[in-house]
Amino acid sequence: MADISDELIKLERSAEAERAKLAGLIGDEYEEQWQAWRTASEAVQAAITAHASESGENRYEVEQAVKKAVRHAEEDPAE
Repeated sequence: MADISDELIKLERSAEAERAKLAGLIGDEYEEQWQAWRTASEAVQAAITAHASESGENRYEVEQAVKKAVRHAEEDPAE
């Protein structure tokens, strides 16, 4: 299993929180929130890639470990 840092977990939680805010939005509000989610998602993906590159770990395994740590630790914020 990949070794994940608190920073990776924090970034993934932030992206999940931004995704959850999309619920019920339409029009311009939806587009603005979608962009916030995209930005947060890009940040976590970049951090996962950097972590995997620096540690020599498999990038997919790092991403899955981060998602598992965040999504299994608490309920899905979008539900």
